[in-house]
Amino acid sequence: MIPEDLRYTDKHEWVSPLQAGATVRVGITDYAQDALGDIVFVELPEAGATVEAGQPFGEVESTKSASEIYAPVTGTVMARNEQLKDKPELINSDPYGAGWLIEIEPADPGAVDDLLDASAYAAVIEQS
Repeated sequence: MIPEDLRYTDKHEWVSPLQAGATVRVGITDYAQDALGDIVFVELPEAGATVEAGQPFGEVESTKSASEIYAPVTGTVMARNEQLKDKPELINSDPYGAGWLIEIEPADPGAVDDLLDASAYAAVIEQS
């Protein structure tokens, strides 16, 4: 199931607008966590770091492999999910909720609108 209220990248990240558009929450999709398998470690940037759309900002390691995570928008990291240090498996059990990764204050709030909607992301998965 692909939540309709989120935006997506073709690299399997999701974006959820928060706080009247001031910051967005970012995570990896259910499809991505399923492909990775059991996640055992997550590396995320500190609050205050700058991320650039399309560039790696962190890494997720699973029992199968390691995979980079890409920023969906350019901006400043406002928060990271500290729970993932001790419970990286939250990404597997709740990728769209408790398994979120970081919150970004976008340099251009309109950039979120340029990301894929649920039906366009579904088409990306079908081609994988």
